[in-house]
Amino acid sequence: MSGITRRTFAASSVATAASALLTPARAQAYPARPVSLIVPWGAGGGTDATAHIVATLLEKELGQPFNVVNRTGGSGVVGHTEIATAAPDGYTIGMLTVEISMLHWQALTHLTPRNFTALALMNEDPPGIQVAASSPYKTVKELMDAIKMAPPGKFKASGTGQGGIWHLALVGWMQAMGLPANQVSWSASNGAAPAMQDLVAGSLDLTTCSVPEARTTIEAGQARSLAIMAPERNPIFAGVPTLKEALGVDYSTSSWRGIGAPRGMAPEVATKLTAALKKVYDSAEFKDFMTRRGFGTVWRDASQFANFMDRADAQMGQAIKAAGFAKG
Repeated sequence: MSGITRRTFAASSVATAASALLTPARAQAYPARPVSLIVPWGAGGGTDATAHIVATLLEKELGQPFNVVNRTGGSGVVGHTEIATAAPDGYTIGMLTVEISMLHWQALTHLTPRNFTALALMNEDPPGIQVAASSPYKTVKELMDAIKMAPPGKFKASGTGQGGIWHLALVGWMQAMGLPANQVSWSASNGAAPAMQDLVAGSLDLTTCSVPEARTTIEAGQARSLAIMAPERNPIFAGVPTLKEALGVDYSTSSWRGIGAPRGMAPEVATKLTAALKKVYDSAEFKDFMTRRGFGTVWRDASQFANFMDRADAQMGQAIKAAGFAKG
């Protein structure tokens, strides 16, 4: 080898070694280290449980730990903020929930769905319309006919706090029927479980929580679900008709959970995560887990999830304004 050739080869080797040392971390095979999955709600709830099964199965797919981190507070503001403000490098992702389409309308945060990189929607639970087993109303048509004839506020409903998702579901239903937003009065509760107890005790006429949340009371023979606010029946509760089937009104809404990341994530990382999430969604482990809990499963990829959140944001804004909770 000539002196020039040796010098050229040596220079080339040094350049190659230097290039390897200077290669940015993002160019490494993703993920190269553990990933945090932020949950804006407390440990032990449905969102936390769903996050844990997703994290476990993502670890199997991608070969790195996905650690669930609960960041609670502010009706979901704290956790969603931590997701939105993290570095968009793929090492912080999170569970986005329906509240991100509600909170900014009430001036509780500046965040909207547009502050996130949508990755996949994996769960959707529409509200049901439940009455006590002792209720005289056997169908949702009988119930609605009575509501229409009654003075505003005579019928009382619950399922969550004032202005929460199930309250807004009721408001949207009343609007779809051409009735005032306050035709049925809302009694705030700390969630679906206490609301169902109040229903059975006779202090409420109906609840509008999801059917999975009411499942225990229904299976105990203490309540029944008359309809769901969804485009299609839930196969787990196949005997419960949709509002369109029962009343001819094409109204649907839902509580939902999806996976998102900070805005600005590299497309190749986002694409890899969405592909892995699709494998998680299609797995028997995920389907069995969700079915056992009565949670609805639905798949929407990144672009479909982004469009879905935009529609949910507009729908929630309309209901919040009608209920008089909009601020700013």
